[in-house]
Amino acid sequence: MASEQTTQEYILHHLTNATMCMTDDGLQTNYGKGLEEASAACQEAGFWVWNIDTLAWSILLGVLFLWLFRRVAKTATTGVPGKTQAFVEMVVEFVNDNVRDSFHGKNNLIAPLGLTIFVWVFLMNLMDLVPVDLLPWAAGQIGAAATGVDPHHVYMKVVPTTDLNLPLALGLGVFVLILFYSIKVKGFAGFAKELTMQPFNHWSMIPVNFILESVTLLARPFSLALRLFGNLYAGELIFILIATLGLWQLPLHFPWAVFHILVIVLQAFIFMMLTIVYLSLAHEDH
Repeated sequence: MASEQTTQEYILHHLTNATMCMTDDGLQTNYGKGLEEASAACQEAGFWVWNIDTLAWSILLGVLFLWLFRRVAKTATTGVPGKTQAFVEMVVEFVNDNVRDSFHGKNNLIAPLGLTIFVWVFLMNLMDLVPVDLLPWAAGQIGAAATGVDPHHVYMKVVPTTDLNLPLALGLGVFVLILFYSIKVKGFAGFAKELTMQPFNHWSMIPVNFILESVTLLARPFSLALRLFGNLYAGELIFILIATLGLWQLPLHFPWAVFHILVIVLQAFIFMMLTIVYLSLAHEDH
């Protein structure tokens, strides 16, 4: 931890995204600004603030996933597989087995979607195991060398799933698919009947049914997003707090990292499984 920063400034620096927005004064970023100035840089922009580090890392990891699996698929052999091919086949088989057990409709999209969600979320979560100072320090040094700014005024969060915007975007994407397949499979009338005639199958209970079913439906994307965000944000914050201890962090960092590996895998698995279950329910035509 740099001596020029207090513990509070150090923590806030690591929890601050690199942002970009459009205001009346033109394009604004928090690059090269102190913490107070950085937090105020895009306040007037409202909703349209881009966390460019989240976008960059999530896209980079998505491309890495596509490149790796495509490369393995193109070079796959029917003989004794190499380690990479064996690992990819194990992941694909694992996802396929879970889709077969949990999804009861017929849709060729579900297995590829489940695979994409599991591996992509896992890779984004895995960035939490990178030492908290390494990449922000490198970004600060590059910024200082290239433009002469204070390294502490260069911001970078490298774990996309600790930015609430990304889990919410994933959850809303799943929600759109739920609505699409609910209407496609059941028809608009069937979907409306599901919202108004369950769980109490009587016309007098339509308002109560609608409220209960609407809350249940709307809670799905938010439960997906908040569960993922909350677990990864808490994990990142603990890594940052451990890093403030200086040399005393060494005996604490390793056991927490080992435990956090379980969280990283488990949260990717839960997100995938709930997506499969929600889409299975959307395909059920009562």
